[in-house]
Amino acid sequence: MRDDYLKEAHKVIPDSNLLINVVSRRVKQLRRGSRALVESLEKLSPEDIALREIIEGKITFQEAAAE
Repeated sequence: MRDDYLKEAHKVIPDSNLLINVVSRRVKQLRRGSRALVESLEKLSPEDIALREIIEGKITFQEAAAE
């Protein structure tokens, strides 16, 4: 996992636990054959693809409302 991508994604999702959950869920989708939402000239790991998708705003999240 590239450190520069992780730092940039952390700016978008500052909660580390939430960031880990979003990335891990997206990595599972990518490994099951989902198409990447970002293009890259270099070969990226599924983790790096997920981080780039977060950085570029291709993936969003919604926090559950507290009752």
